[in-house]
Parts: sequence; C-alpha cells; structure tokens
Amino acid sequence: MKPGLEGDFIAVVNAGSSSIKLSMYSLHADNGSATGGPAGVDRKDASPLRLELQAQVEGLGTSPHFDARHADGSPAVTRDWPVSTLTHDRALDHLVEFVQHEFPKIELLGIGHRVVHGGAQLDRPVRVDDEVMAQLEALVPLAPLHQPHNLTPIRRAFEALPGLPQVACFDTAFHRTQSIESEIFALPYAMYQQGIRRYGFHGLSYEYIASRLPALSPSMADGRVVVLHLGNGASACALRHGHSLGSSMGFTALDGLPMGTRSGALDPGVLLYLMDRDGLDARALERLLYKESGLLGLSGVSSDMRALLTSEAPRARLAIEVFVHRISHEIGALAADLGGLDGLVFTAGIGEHAEPIRRKVLERCAWLGLAPDDSGDRPEHGERRISAPWSRCEAWVIPTDEALMVARHTYALLAGHG
Repeated sequence: MKPGLEGDFIAVVNAGSSSIKLSMYSLHADNGSATGGPAGVDRKDASPLRLELQAQVEGLGTSPHFDARHADGSPAVTRDWPVSTLTHDRALDHLVEFVQHEFPKIELLGIGHRVVHGGAQLDRPVRVDDEVMAQLEALVPLAPLHQPHNLTPIRRAFEALPGLPQVACFDTAFHRTQSIESEIFALPYAMYQQGIRRYGFHGLSYEYIASRLPALSPSMADGRVVVLHLGNGASACALRHGHSLGSSMGFTALDGLPMGTRSGALDPGVLLYLMDRDGLDARALERLLYKESGLLGLSGVSSDMRALLTSEAPRARLAIEVFVHRISHEIGALAADLGGLDGLVFTAGIGEHAEPIRRKVLERCAWLGLAPDDSGDRPEHGERRISAPWSRCEAWVIPTDEALMVARHTYALLAGHG
C-alpha cells in the first residue's frame, strides 16, 4: 500500500435501473506481478489492486436475485426474493450487510462509483463533494433511467460514512477525445454551447478494452478498431490508438443501436407525429422510448437476447435481424470515420456470450476483410480471437471489466496519481 493512504480496501458500486453491483478490491504492495484481466491489473498499471469479492442484486422490479462470488469465480451465496418485494434501498442494504459480514475488520480507502453522465465539464474521475453532487443531479434529465440510481449510493455513503472519500467515474469521460465534428448536432450553435451535444456512453467499458489491446494485439492497439458493447444497453465505439473518435450513442443513452427496451436511433419526426396524433407528452414519450421499445417492442416476447435466440416466434427472429442489421450499419459508419478497419471487438453480455449474434455480424462484415475462425480450436470463454489467421481484420471477444476501471481510477486519484 502507498504510504500515507488510510485503508486497505476499495469498494466499487455500480447501481443501475434494475441491478446493483458491488466489488471489493484489496490493496497489496506486492501485487506488481498481476497479469491483468478481471482479477488483476496490467503490468504497466501501478495500482496494487486484487479482486476479492463480487456481489450483485439483479432483477429489481421483476424477480430479484442475489449472487456473490469469490475472486476465483466460486459461489459465495445466492438468494431469491418474491417478485417486486425488494426495493433499490433494501437491495443496497443487503449488499452492505453481506460485505460487512464477509469482511468485518476491513478499512476502506474509498468508494468508487460508476456514474453514467458527467456532462461536458466532468471529463475525468473526480472526488465527490457537495458541488460535484449538484452538477451530477443537474444531469439527471439526460440519463433518467441511470443517473438517479447512480447517485443514491453516494448519498447513502455520505450519510453513513461522512469522512470516507468517494470517487465518481463517468461513462461519458472517455469520449471527450472526440472532435467537435463528431460531437455537434446540426442545430443552432448556441445549443452546442449550452451542452446539447453527443456525449457517448459505456466509456468505462471501452477504456478497459483499450487497456487490454496492447497485450492481446499490438497491431490493433495502434490501429483502427470498432468495439461493440452489446448488452441490455448497447453501443459501438470507434478507437484509434486507443482513443475514442466516435460513438453510436449521443446526447442520451437512447441513440444508436436498438437495446433491450430502448429504441436506438429514431427519426425525430416520429416523435412529432406521435405528439400530434396521440397527444403524447414528454413522460409518455420517455416511457415509450426507454421501456417499451427495442428488442422487447419489436419481438413482443422479451428484452433478453437469450430468450429471443431460443424462441420460435417470428417477431423474435425479426428483433434479432434488426439488431444485427443496425450493428453492421454502425460498424460501417464508424469504419468510415476511422478511414478503414483493422479490428473488431465484441464485449458485454451479448457480445461475450451470444455466438449466433457474433457469427451473423461477422458474416455481414465480410466486405471489410473479416473472416471468422471456423476451425473449432479456439476457446469458448475468456479473451479470444475469433477471426481466421488469414483474415485481413482481426475479430476478438474481450470480456469487459468496468468495475476494475473504476477501482483503478479511484486508487489513482486517492493516491495522488489522478
């Protein structure tokens, strides 16, 4: 541990609309030999972090389920609750009580939080104080499904542990390297000055992927790469030399790819039409775009890709084909931004686990020089190349680790490196 730091653990909290995740990292002065990946740090990373425990409550509002695992992936405990009986606050209480039971004598160095929106001003991790909290609360309308839940654990920790440092790490910060041409909408310029611009999201995930590329594929790390973060929330990002040049998401986390229940890119004229025809107000439109659209709206079956892939319903197949079509469309657009393509990376739940989706995407990207590896010799889990040796472009599956990025940033800031 760095001299002068008080505490031997960092807690990382990722609170979303339907889940709360808590990861515990210990600090070890002799951890410089860690090899990277979800349970460690890269050799070039000076932060002595070691994952000790991951715990999460998922399915809030539907079928709450608690799962905790040790660093090696072995289960610690699981639990289910009756439908809709567990609130966000109670789920957070349960996680805290569990961690206190598992680690009764730890001293926290600080808590790192994933926060979806940092706006135009907060372009790097920051220690949270009253002023920062006010800035984050002002951004709630830009991420109404995420930002309120992101901020709740921060408030709760201020009340319970008022002297403990808390660090906010933003999904928008990684994209601040984009040019004004990528950020600006073709609206009156004064609106850009007021903060109405493309922000991009899933930045912590993309930052982690960028940190892994030098070890996995130096040529991709120095080249032109499109990363696909495909989960219940989905987006694509163009990387050049590990920096964000463009993203499918824009002013809010609604833009770009269709998602579990979110529409993705939409002609704004549709909204004007619905307002005139059906009298929909802002809240009704918000509900339509955030909760009733995407894979769920298209399929009428589920927002979960696993359910759609096993369904025989024609609209389930339609939802899958629309999803793949939009992904290939975004890859083409971002490849144009990059001036070509050297690699493609799949990450997040669908990207890491849904092989049929990856295969369909690669088939549509053959024109970019992507050839899948059909040898059957590659591993089915973990970091792996899925393109053929002769493929002009490389394709990889790289499991993301947003919690580790938050832990790294939190340690760096509190240790004086940030």
